[in-house]
Amino acid sequence: MHLLNFIHWNASPEIFNLGPLSVRWYGLLFASGFLIGYYIGERMFKSEKTPQKWIDSLFFYIIIATIVGARLGHVFFYGWEYYSQHPSEIIKVWHGGLASHGGAIGIVIALLIHSKLITKRNVLWTIDRIVVPTALVAAFIRTGNLMNSEIYGVETGLPWGFIFERNGETLPKHPTQIYEALAYLFSFGVLIY
Repeated sequence: MHLLNFIHWNASPEIFNLGPLSVRWYGLLFASGFLIGYYIGERMFKSEKTPQKWIDSLFFYIIIATIVGARLGHVFFYGWEYYSQHPSEIIKVWHGGLASHGGAIGIVIALLIHSKLITKRNVLWTIDRIVVPTALVAAFIRTGNLMNSEIYGVETGLPWGFIFERNGETLPKHPTQIYEALAYLFSFGVLIY
């Protein structure tokens, strides 16, 4: 195995800094995914004559539930020992630490609440529609994970293996963020048509 045959990845997670403010790829891709997801979802719902206030409230619920759920997922699944000793750190989302499965749980809870309180429709009606833009948003988020050099796979000898140099890795790893992003893009393509 010759290490020059692999992709050496050392991308900065930061796009630029404005004084103390750092604009990061992950945040930009996360926000862009939600904006594009909102646009797609809004068009889908409007084609069925869904009231605008339902659409707006639904996306508000989803954004809040995603962030809160993803943060709590990280806290409880991966960092409870630390956060139980430093509870004020839980709200500091900008320090990193989101778990997608926590976000998914948060979204399901938000959809249940929204269906019960706002739309008065079966939650499956909403899920059936919201899954389309969600696949695209997830692809954006996984691309952000690639830019952060995080959640990659095990060692590989395949030519598309990534050596995540910023993390001190010296052996190629599966770029599972790319695999997952491509799977989400494929799912989005199937679902949108």
